Amino acid sequence: MPIQLDRVADSRSFASQVDVVVIGGGIIGVCTAYELARKGLSVSLIEKGCIGGEQSGRNWGWVRQQNRDLCELPLAMYSVQRWAEIGLEIAADVGFRRQGITYGTVNPADLERWENWGQRAREHGFVSHMISGSQVADRLPGSKSRWLGGVWSPDDGRAEPAQAAPAIAGGAQAIGVEIHQNCAARGLDIVNRKIAGVWTERGLIKTSAVVCAGGAWSSRFCRHHGVELPVANIVGTAMSTSIAPEIVSGCLNTPTFALRRRNDGAYTLAVPGHGRMELAPQGLRYATKFYEMYRAKVAKKLKIRVGKSFFNGPEAWGRWEVDEVSPFEKIRTLNPAPDKEMIKLAISNLLAEFPAFADVKVTNAWAGVIDTTPDIVPIISNTPDLEGLTIASGFSGHGFGVGPGAARLASEIVTGEKPFVDPAPYRLSRFSDGSSIRRPEMM
Repeated sequence: MPIQLDRVADSRSFASQVDVVVIGGGIIGVCTAYELARKGLSVSLIEKGCIGGEQSGRNWGWVRQQNRDLCELPLAMYSVQRWAEIGLEIAADVGFRRQGITYGTVNPADLERWENWGQRAREHGFVSHMISGSQVADRLPGSKSRWLGGVWSPDDGRAEPAQAAPAIAGGAQAIGVEIHQNCAARGLDIVNRKIAGVWTERGLIKTSAVVCAGGAWSSRFCRHHGVELPVANIVGTAMSTSIAPEIVSGCLNTPTFALRRRNDGAYTLAVPGHGRMELAPQGLRYATKFYEMYRAKVAKKLKIRVGKSFFNGPEAWGRWEVDEVSPFEKIRTLNPAPDKEMIKLAISNLLAEFPAFADVKVTNAWAGVIDTTPDIVPIISNTPDLEGLTIASGFSGHGFGVGPGAARLASEIVTGEKPFVDPAPYRLSRFSDGSSIRRPEMM
């Protein structure tokens, strides 16, 4: 069954010239457009499909600081605060609830890793709480595991992917952003290696600044203009349950399943660490940069196979002209099939842990394509070889939660303001300037 999203009306006008064009209508794109408009800039957001139609409407809905890569933690800490504020600003419900996140485990290695992470996170001002096995059991009445311990982060939260990006897009429209759906960006108009505009399927929009927030499509779009964006696309499966008893009011991660309480009384359920990657020209091109990520991820059951995307999709090869139908129009919305094995495994693991869920059913299942960098840290960066292009992509499955913070940083890069966090960990050049690509810290 297709995912169900709140809808956004297109803007009636189509500006021929704006200060900034944002490419992509996911959470990063809509938040960035909103932040830029708050600064008084004229903004057009163009989306080849519908707002939130790809990964931003298909993710788990977690808004977490706990167990972030420490490079991302400042963004995550700011983002949690913005999630609490933004709904009030736009007078719309994004589904955000600060209900906390619990991690429970039966593995000593997990406890050691969480303890070490927590000590370093305190240097950034973030405090979570290691809890004993009995405390985990108290938090999860009816669970069957003999828990060794866990970690509890009360300031973390959750939001509703089906609501969030559309609501924020509506808020952006209310302060002047033009929203154009079913309007693909075919290419950039470049003069002397400077942005001069964006060619869309509806014509040229003149601008000197572009934010590329195209998710799984960003690498192919950028490569078309000589900008290398090393990204691998990983397909993850998730599902929703029928209305079920409340075992947690926020989010729960265990070694065998992860879930989020939904505002409709059901849960979003998945198996952590599992996904599939289809071999395609883009992945082969950047394979050596992903060695450390492959080592870390393969242990977590990453399936690798050849699929349809080898010839068609965001990772395929090919050229096109701005007066031709582009790859972005041929596939308006990436809608990969969910992994049936993961659906069965997730519900089986949930029922094994909580027998009280015996009557709970899977009501819908879906898959999303996650744009993943070699170090699992996003790219939020200008492009030195192409003046005026800012990239906000490669969020590696973390973009929903850190979206508001990433948007602020991207908007500050566009305007030349002093960044509110150190931008160095997110620079695109880290993959080409000789810096060593470190093994992902947390996933």
